Amino acid sequence: MTSVIQYYGTGRRKTATARVRLIPGTGTVKINGRTIEDYVGGRYGLEKLVAQPFAAAEAQGRFDVFVTVCGGGIAGQLGAIRHGIARALAEASPQNRPLLRVDGLLTRDPRVKERKKYGRKRARKRFQFSKR
Repeated sequence: MTSVIQYYGTGRRKTATARVRLIPGTGTVKINGRTIEDYVGGRYGLEKLVAQPFAAAEAQGRFDVFVTVCGGGIAGQLGAIRHGIARALAEASPQNRPLLRVDGLLTRDPRVKERKKYGRKRARKRFQFSKR
C-alpha cells in the first residue's frame, strides 16, 4: 500500500473552524463533500478568498483541497478555510511561509462579535435617553 503525501492545516475565523487537507493533484476543492461553487452558491467575492493562499504561494492547480468546516456563517467559514490552506501550504514547503506572511494569510483574524451587556439593547447600543 502506497502512502500519499498529505499536508494538514487548521484555520479559524470568528466562530468557524476548518480542518484542511492538501494532497498533490489537479486543484479540486471539496468543502464538506461539496464543490466550492455549490457550497458558496454564486458569491464570487467569497470564492476568491479560497484561492488567495494559492496565488500568494504560486501553487494554483498543484493541490487538491479537502475541507471539513463547522461553526459560524458562510463568510467566517471561508475565512477559516483560507487560513487553513495557508497553514497547510506553509507546512508543504517552508519557502512559502514568507510569501504567505507578507499577505497576512498566516495571521488569525482576532475580531469576533462583542458580547451583549446588561442594561443595553446590544453590545454598545443604549436605550433612548430622555432628559425630561
